[in-house]
Amino acid sequence: MTTSKLLTATAACLFLGACGNPEPKPEVVATNAKPPMFLNTGLPFDAPAFDKIKDSDFRPAIEAGMVKHLAEIDSIANSPEAPTFENTIVGLEKSGRELTRASAIFYNLTGSATNDSLQAIKEALAPKLAAHGDAITLNGKLFQRIKAVYDNRAAMSMLPEDARLLERYYERFVRAGALLDDAGKEQMKKLNEEEANLTTKFEDNILKDRSASAIIVDDVKQLDGMSAEDIEAAAAVAKAKGQAGKWLIDLRNTTTQPVLAELKDRATRERVFKASVARNGHGGDFDNRKIIARLAQLRAQKAKLLGFPNWATYVMDDQMAKTPERALKLMADMAPAAAANARKEGAKLQALVDKQNGGFKVEAWDWDFYAEQVRKAEYDLDEAAVKPYLEFETVLQNGVFFAAHELFGLTFKERKDLPVYHPDVRVFDIIDTNGTVMGLFYGDYYARDNKNGGAWMSSFIDQSSLLGQRPVITQNCNYVKPATGQPCLLSWDDVTTLFHEFGHALHGMLSDQKYPKFSGTATATDFVEFPSQVNENWALEPRLFANFAKHYKTGEVMPAALADKLRKASKFNQGYMTTEYLAAALLDLEWHSLSADAPLVTDVNAFEKAALQKYGLDIAMVPPRYKSCYFSHAWTGYAANYYAYLWSEVMDADAFAWFNEHGGMTRANGDRFRATILSRGGSMDELDMYKAFTGREPRVEPLLVKRGLK
Repeated sequence: MTTSKLLTATAACLFLGACGNPEPKPEVVATNAKPPMFLNTGLPFDAPAFDKIKDSDFRPAIEAGMVKHLAEIDSIANSPEAPTFENTIVGLEKSGRELTRASAIFYNLTGSATNDSLQAIKEALAPKLAAHGDAITLNGKLFQRIKAVYDNRAAMSMLPEDARLLERYYERFVRAGALLDDAGKEQMKKLNEEEANLTTKFEDNILKDRSASAIIVDDVKQLDGMSAEDIEAAAAVAKAKGQAGKWLIDLRNTTTQPVLAELKDRATRERVFKASVARNGHGGDFDNRKIIARLAQLRAQKAKLLGFPNWATYVMDDQMAKTPERALKLMADMAPAAAANARKEGAKLQALVDKQNGGFKVEAWDWDFYAEQVRKAEYDLDEAAVKPYLEFETVLQNGVFFAAHELFGLTFKERKDLPVYHPDVRVFDIIDTNGTVMGLFYGDYYARDNKNGGAWMSSFIDQSSLLGQRPVITQNCNYVKPATGQPCLLSWDDVTTLFHEFGHALHGMLSDQKYPKFSGTATATDFVEFPSQVNENWALEPRLFANFAKHYKTGEVMPAALADKLRKASKFNQGYMTTEYLAAALLDLEWHSLSADAPLVTDVNAFEKAALQKYGLDIAMVPPRYKSCYFSHAWTGYAANYYAYLWSEVMDADAFAWFNEHGGMTRANGDRFRATILSRGGSMDELDMYKAFTGREPRVEPLLVKRGLK
């Protein structure tokens, strides 16, 4: 899946409650307890000193960071000086550096390389961090200073980014409950603490049940259809887990698993699918049903407390969409055509099964296997024939990095002298157009049991000229690590995921902002996917494609005929893919459209079914991309925001049309995109940024064409 950025609850939101989880009042800890390796590490760009960091360092460092942060906040709130933009708003921007740095490293590790020790620390810190945020956003004296500056803004001479920063601080505090009375603030604190505990437990359950649900295969014949390389990798993983002589199929976080397109044995396909779809909803220690029902309820209660009818309305009020109705209209308008296309595609699959005398009705676990056959028949495209031309290292160097060079003048040089948190992690210098090293890029590409599923971008350090910080950016994927000596061959979906997440990484790398509040991907959620989805489009640009689509053995460029088939097949199966996405996005909105007075949902499956029926998307063959119980977007970082991918895709399709209208992949176009979008972060209104790039408001027609709906 293309999750875009890992929203590390603390590092991303810290004290502003941007993810709905403000942060914590720690136990009394001496402020000098902070280990020195989190800030001022002595490494280039203050990179994390992973060779010195121990798990036991994190809790005292974060708790000490909270203590120091609160001291800085108290100094601002109780200052005898009259409140000004500089001593109040800029003071807030400068505060909490130790906490931000330690928590950024910590939450990246709990996503990428966790263990029982880190998970226990995460669970212990969750309520403390929630209380810390409340101690700041619900600090009456602090808010009065912010409000005083805000109320006097008309009399002040301010740069546009200063005015926007002031506005955003005021809005964030109000949205966190600064205008509530004392009783309301106390209620908000309790709800925030409970939410922090529940989301932490939810994430922990997902990680554990994904690992526990992996499929062990005893007979290699059941893996018929998989490549020899993938079978060898499955054997290696099984052996590493004490299952020598067997094969292990790991599950990704999505409902449908990539291996379903390859497995010829129908019983094995069914076994894989049912294990995937049952995750976190089949009883036992990792069941999330009660957790998500309560999360939906308490978010509705928070929304009511803040004067909104439901959580979705609260969230959208701060996004480009502005209202749930606008997001729903975009999706609901597409749903009938998407479902109709999906049913037509399903009918083709059933016809193929009948032609082969299969004697069964096509089920969800059959879709990808027979869709691949239809694709071969209609487009003469065989995924197995494509993969040998998509070797990971070549795609990375000659595709992803090369595109960044052609568009933005960037180059990447790998370095081996910096410590990493896992041997698979790689570090690159980010070299700008003038030859200056402008930051660091960490790539973590292979799946592990102790790593979250999906793919994402995050950061250890965000760019900020105010703080003298340069970007230290991370990218995570979950490709199957090949057996020793074997190539890592990607599917086309894997390739687009790599380009997508690197699009987020570019957003962080090319940030040119004074204030950390506006750095990189710190934009409205329904805008943040726009740059990353634009970057996906370059994967099929002819000159770039020819540069990376080369056979891993011979170096031969993918034959033109095969490449042409791949391009033509880009609209294949769009009914299915659009429907599974819309089903998940609408589920997210349905959960977060519940009112505070609605009864607690006691039957998650019935709720899901009713929600999908409402939009005509209850199609057994096309399950939602994520079921509620393992829908990380909905319950952690993207609550009521999963629609953002489609909202952003409207812009990405239209913007890519602009690129093509103006010469395609040129340095001039890249520099324009860098200047108007990537460098600006969240310092401008998102629609204004879009219009600065294209000169127009986004049009929906290019997206409809792209998805085969028009």
